[in-house]
Amino acid sequence: MKKIISIIVPVLNEEENILTFFAEVTNIINSIKKYDFEIIFTDNHSQDNSFDIIKSLHKADARVTAYRFSKNIGYQHSILTGYKKASGDAVIQIDCDLQDPPSLIPKFIKLWEQGNFVVYGVRVSRKEGKSINFFRKVFYRLINWLSEEVLPVDAGDFRLVDRKIVNRLIKRKNAQPYLRGELSTMGFKQIGVDYNRVARKEGESKFNVLSLISLAVDGIVSHSIKPLRLSLLFSAIIAFISIVGVVVYSVGKLTYVAEWPPGYATIVVLLFIGIAVNALFLGVLGEYVGRIYKQVKFIDELYIEESLKKPIIMEAKYTSYK
Repeated sequence: MKKIISIIVPVLNEEENILTFFAEVTNIINSIKKYDFEIIFTDNHSQDNSFDIIKSLHKADARVTAYRFSKNIGYQHSILTGYKKASGDAVIQIDCDLQDPPSLIPKFIKLWEQGNFVVYGVRVSRKEGKSINFFRKVFYRLINWLSEEVLPVDAGDFRLVDRKIVNRLIKRKNAQPYLRGELSTMGFKQIGVDYNRVARKEGESKFNVLSLISLAVDGIVSHSIKPLRLSLLFSAIIAFISIVGVVVYSVGKLTYVAEWPPGYATIVVLLFIGIAVNALFLGVLGEYVGRIYKQVKFIDELYIEESLKKPIIMEAKYTSYK
């Protein structure tokens, strides 16, 4: 029996790109005879005709499966659902805006066959605005600096992941996952492939500066405890300065070098130091407590509103891989 490769495609209001994307992908996978393929669309509650188009593809091609969420649950969760629903020996993730070239799929598969458990695309250049490119470069380097392990710089979500890692990934419980970081820290042999990311042909990007900032917060807080350590360092510096201030004030009072109203300077200094330290700790701790809260109440399967099940013949074919 042939091995199966799953292709997961997150979608949000991409009616202008889906058919073109599907034509390019199927043209490539049809030329790869040694594997069977399945294509899984996860529709993040699109407001256009995206899911209707996907339905038509499902009727025309038995390899197509789709899931539509009852609300927008976020890009990372949409991707994670695709991993959970995939049955392949390897899973390829790619967006349908065609900025990441489907032509690299055969190369990803070849590198996987050579023993790499994760093959990820590295964006050497990208046709986007200067501001968003600047924020992306800053984000990738910041998250790598804050991480306790080395993360690939300029690597996006265009990747191939081996079933062994997928099985570990889907067992993790994380209400706000940062999948790039989680996959990078699992170990195993991983390799990057350089490519130039082209401009979007149709439609508008759903990922603006605010989305990037949100992803950065998720990546930093969910993936690293360094902010807590930095807060400890900062508080230690403040404590040292306050001690120096107390010494200077005491010497000044004892030697009559300075004239302050009794107790006034001490109260003001201690008040501002206390506010600064408390605000810093409450901010960092609040972010972590918020994630604990979301972790406890989150159930991602709850948001699947409609699904296109595989035909019976596909169910039987893939039974041993579930």
